[in-house]
Amino acid sequence: MSSPARVYVARLVGLPIFDPQGDQVGKVRDLVVAMRSEASQPRVLGLVGEVFGRRRIFVPMTRVTNVDAGQVYTTGLLNMRRFEQRSTETLVVGQLFDRQVTIPGGPGGPGGGGTITGTIYDVAMEQGRTRDWVLSRVAVQEPAKALRRRGQTHVVEWRDVHGLTRPGGDTQGATALLHALNEMRPADAATMIHDLPPERRAAVVAALDDERLADVLEEMPEEDQVEILEHLDSERAADVLEEMSADDAADLIADLPPETAEILLDLMEPEEAKDVRRLMSYVENTAGAMMTPEPVVLGTDATVADALALVRNPDLTPALAALVYVCRPPLETPTGRLIGVAHIQRLLREPPSTLVAGALDESMENLRPEATIDQVAAHLATYNLVCAPVVDENGHLLGAVTVDDLLDHMLPANWRDRGLSEGGRRG
Repeated sequence: MSSPARVYVARLVGLPIFDPQGDQVGKVRDLVVAMRSEASQPRVLGLVGEVFGRRRIFVPMTRVTNVDAGQVYTTGLLNMRRFEQRSTETLVVGQLFDRQVTIPGGPGGPGGGGTITGTIYDVAMEQGRTRDWVLSRVAVQEPAKALRRRGQTHVVEWRDVHGLTRPGGDTQGATALLHALNEMRPADAATMIHDLPPERRAAVVAALDDERLADVLEEMPEEDQVEILEHLDSERAADVLEEMSADDAADLIADLPPETAEILLDLMEPEEAKDVRRLMSYVENTAGAMMTPEPVVLGTDATVADALALVRNPDLTPALAALVYVCRPPLETPTGRLIGVAHIQRLLREPPSTLVAGALDESMENLRPEATIDQVAAHLATYNLVCAPVVDENGHLLGAVTVDDLLDHMLPANWRDRGLSEGGRRG
């Protein structure tokens, strides 16, 4: 194995994993070690890799042929069973980062008179003479003092740190892990949070801001969503629901006990709750129940430049940004009468000063809120669409169904965690 003498774990997370042919087979998500004693350096057993379908697998270090600052190479012979952590194993990012520890010896280093207290923000591994990898150094940050934004940092030998082998419990925060999670896509962060021990998951959820937690919740299995929401205080749960898209919030609230659902709806901002209640009034698995109530709506006097400015919003999904809807006032759903829709691809070919109303697709029919899931699928397929308007009997725009909304409802109920149920013990 050709590798640097020392590798810091925080820099490994997110790196691509390649097979011998140079094809990417996954990404690094964590490091698995066997803890012994505080005096003995833990042996690195392997990596937690994330492969297709967000499945997490175990990659033994005996299968790793090269580790460097930008990539990890393996022999290509990987067991695709889902990773299951054993009681004798510790996850470095999930369970060691943010742990509170002490360094006897004070500012002068080990052997001095004082004691440094801080939290772990990184760990280094090295390859020994036996070719085994071990954790060798610990990066610790002291709490901020006085006007300093960040506390002093120390990188010391593993044996010089106390508090490494006890359970994290109340002494473990979430700062370093949050940094890693914030670098991930919501779906990847959801998978990592799902795999955390309960007390660690609670600490991370408590530390995430409402908007980020909402993004992650939208990517979690229903059971995880309900469990996390039920452990939040009602005020914060309502705030998080407000940050979620209305259709995802409606689906989640529908899974809660009715009395809990009503409390949270009452605590939400009236306008946000109104959209959620409206979606919950439709029959399950119909266009009305799965639609998004906030498509890009324009007035009849809007120009192509106006439309393109609105779809630049990074919070819009690609599917939702594919169409704009020209309506009579009011321009919030339910709108005035829908005049028509325009494809962004068509608008890109028009002068910016052109009216959007002059570039409408007049060949497309609209969906009704009672349309079944099969009818919605057939409609999108017939017109080669990734998004379609939903209107009432009077032609008012109620919302839009996107292809991702449709897939969410067509896939099995447990599709987000199917990989979790197909795993087994690794060999």
